Amino acid sequence: MRAIFSSALMAMTVLVLSSCTALAQDRPSSPRGETATQIGGAYDDGDYEGGSWVAIDYSRPILRGRTEMFGSGDSYGTSVSGNGPVWRAGANKSTRLMTETDLMFGDNTLPAGEYSLFIELVSESEWMLILSNHQAQAQSGEGEGIWGAYGYSADMDVFRTAMSVSEAPFTFDQLTFSFVNMTQEGGTLALMWDNTLATVDFSVAR
Repeated sequence: MRAIFSSALMAMTVLVLSSCTALAQDRPSSPRGETATQIGGAYDDGDYEGGSWVAIDYSRPILRGRTEMFGSGDSYGTSVSGNGPVWRAGANKSTRLMTETDLMFGDNTLPAGEYSLFIELVSESEWMLILSNHQAQAQSGEGEGIWGAYGYSADMDVFRTAMSVSEAPFTFDQLTFSFVNMTQEGGTLALMWDNTLATVDFSVAR
């Protein structure tokens, strides 16, 4: 009986380890993620009503021990952008922003819809957020649209708006978008990676 139990336990251990190994092998090196918020609504008797979703879908590269991801001087930004004109602000498939309501970024209106999001890494103190009508391919070379920032054209820009760039108080291992300082009128979109924090304010269009 003890031998049967030991064999069963060993078989179960092998199965669990095999499952964990398969999971690790199936996980992409830059896992896809989403950050989302709901704005413009109000609570009525405990139920939130009238809100609109704003979400960003993106791949999230990890530092894995790397430092100074954005570089400095004349080579600033070239490592993450691959010497392209813009950065996909993530990895793999183009980063996508979806909004169910019209938004304002400064004086720029973003109509409700779905867009590709890029960033021009102008300098260590100046970034430009770009919302674009480029469609995104689900896989490289498959279907309409572009993959990442390859084939990007400024002709497809909806608008560009400046982002504030500062040094983060600690390093972010995985590239992260987040909605911060939010109210039902709007808030701030933040991007954090390595020791860099970039932000841009937005609001619900009225």
